Amino acid sequence: MTQTEVTMVRIYLTEGDHQLRKLLDFLHQDAQVRGVTAFRGIAGFGKSGRVHESSLLDISMNLPLVVEFFDLPERVAWVLRELNQWVEPGHVVNWPAHVNMGE
Repeated sequence: MTQTEVTMVRIYLTEGDHQLRKLLDFLHQDAQVRGVTAFRGIAGFGKSGRVHESSLLDISMNLPLVVEFFDLPERVAWVLRELNQWVEPGHVVNWPAHVNMGE
């Protein structure tokens, strides 16, 4: 089995920031990274300490969002430099990983 070293990235946003579409467009069209997935959280809190959550009675429009992607370390380094211009500090996490490329 052949494996390639990649860097995983996780970006934390909230729906109220209205950055998801801009971020997805950037990752897809400009950066052309692989493996992008967006998750909508059911509850979460950030530095404010205020809990945002969904319930049957109240559908919050400020729920947490997580965007995750991976690519080669060199490409991710470039993407992270670009993201630093418009994603709030402390909201991007990355770590090394390996992707299975088959036989």
